[in-house]
This record gives sequence, C-alpha cells and structure tokens, in this order.
Amino acid sequence: MTDIARYVAFSSDPAGGNPAGVVLDASGLDDQQMQKIAAEVGYSETAFVTGPDGDGIRVRYFSPLAEVPFCGHATVATAVALGDGDHLFVTNAGPVPVTVAAGVATLTSVDPRVTDLPADQLAELLAALRWDTGDLDEQLPPRVAYAGAYHPILAVTSRRRLAELDYDVPALKALMEAHGWTTVQLVSRASADTFDVRNPFPIGGVYEDPATGAAAAALGGYLRELGIVPQEATVALRQGDDMGRPSRITVRLVAGSPGVRVSGNAAPITE
Repeated sequence: MTDIARYVAFSSDPAGGNPAGVVLDASGLDDQQMQKIAAEVGYSETAFVTGPDGDGIRVRYFSPLAEVPFCGHATVATAVALGDGDHLFVTNAGPVPVTVAAGVATLTSVDPRVTDLPADQLAELLAALRWDTGDLDEQLPPRVAYAGAYHPILAVTSRRRLAELDYDVPALKALMEAHGWTTVQLVSRASADTFDVRNPFPIGGVYEDPATGAAAAALGGYLRELGIVPQEATVALRQGDDMGRPSRITVRLVAGSPGVRVSGNAAPITE
C-alpha cells in the first residue's frame, strides 16, 4: 500500500496555503499509478519521490489530470517532509536545490526566461479572463515567464478586479493547452515589493491554485528581467486570500545568481 502524506505549503496553518500530496517512496509506481493517486488525492499537485538520481533524488509532479514539469508548492511540502538540511531534487525541468530549516523550505529555481506575449495570444487570454486592455497595468507589461514551467503574466491596476476573477474555464483551458502554459499568473502590485497574485489552473483540473511556487519563481525572473525590482531584491507575494486559503510566498533575487529563490512554510495536514 502506498503511503501518501498530505502537507500544506506556504502556510504554517493547515487551513491556509496550498495542499500537496507527498509520496516519499514511489519507486514501485508506474506513470499510470502515479496519475491515479494524484487524481484520488485531488490536490492541485502530488509529488512522487521515485528514488535516487546521481547526487539528488528524482521527483515527479502530477496534477489530477496530467504530469507537470515542476511544482513549487509540492517541492516545498516534500522538502519539509524529508526534514532539515540540503536536498537536491531532480525534476523534469532540471535540478532544483532545496534547503530546509525549522519547517521553512527555500528552493532555487532553474534559470528563468522571459519572452514576449504575442498580441493575438494576449487578446485570446483577455477574452478568456473576461478582461480588457483597460484593466492592465502599463507599468507591468504582459509577458510569458519560465522558471521550470511556463506562465503568462498579466498585471491589473485594480485589486478589486483581481478579486472578481471569473474566467471562461473551457476557453482558458484550451488556450493554455495550445501554448504549454501551466498556470496564468495574475498580479496586482500593492507596493514596491509586495504583490497580490492569483493563478487559474484549469489544465490541472482545479479552478485556481491557492499558492504557486513555480509561478512565483517565474514572476521573480520577470521582475528582474524588466528592471521592475533591483537585481538584489526580496519580494512578498500574497496569494489564496480570495479563496479563503491565505498563502505567503517570499521571492528572493540574488545578484550574480540566475536562479530565483522561493521560500515558504509547510506543515502536515492531520485531519
């Protein structure tokens, strides 16, 4: 029988954050079995440690509907489940070092990339979100960012607009599948170093992620690439509030280090 642990990531309170399934010994499971377990667990992702891989451990991530290349919140949850110290996760996106101390995990993403969001894709994305160009913050231009998975980034000028999220699920899912986007990072800037974010995730079989570490890393790369924050910066992300699952994510950019550091708490769910 497979032992499935359940953790909440980016919160020390099981009532907040993003729940993740964690299977620390998945060495005997095939792809179909892992997918079946992830669907039964029902969280946005479940992480599976399939065994040693060189100097690290092989970790794979499945949503209820499909495997994803990298998942930040399940990485945080799995690392905390493994215990304090330094861990190297070998993921489909590449190697991800993670350090754990006192229930807080800090991952360092693969090198981020930022590309333009073509006008036709932006128009389709706005239509699926039921937004228009007047909602967008001109200081934070639309882009597609990557730090292990691809996420279009759209920023709005109004926190209320973000709170009123009501998107066309089939249309957004189809658009994301067509372009290989894992979630959509929707952003409202609260201050120079604080952002409110939301992440629709219909391709994973859930309406929205309450905390998204992979998108947080991608956003960090975006903010640095566009010069919105300094090369050395710490940024606070508030996510999940509109879902009643408050999550707090810390993003740190270190000058001379291309990877984005993402930190957060994790705690077991003991229901």
